[in-house]
Amino acid sequence: MRSLNLTKEAHDFIRALEAKQFKQVMGKILALLSDPAPADSSPLKGYEGLLRVDMGEHRIVYRFDEKAVSVLVVDKRNDDEVYKKLARKKL
Repeated sequence: MRSLNLTKEAHDFIRALEAKQFKQVMGKILALLSDPAPADSSPLKGYEGLLRVDMGEHRIVYRFDEKAVSVLVVDKRNDDEVYKKLARKKL
């Protein structure tokens, strides 16, 4: 089974969510451990090896390999902040 890696930024964002949203987002992230490329995931344009998946009003940006799923950014999906945060990481 893969391990889960969260960036500090993703961890802090998830911890600040209300209980219902926390449960939804964490449920989706944990599901990525067993199926890291679900049907509702999409490759992220302009970033080799990164995928995105939506859960409710949140977008999760991640990458995976045989050993781990790494969640890089979690944020609201209805604005461009998630992509701005990703660009600042200079991946």
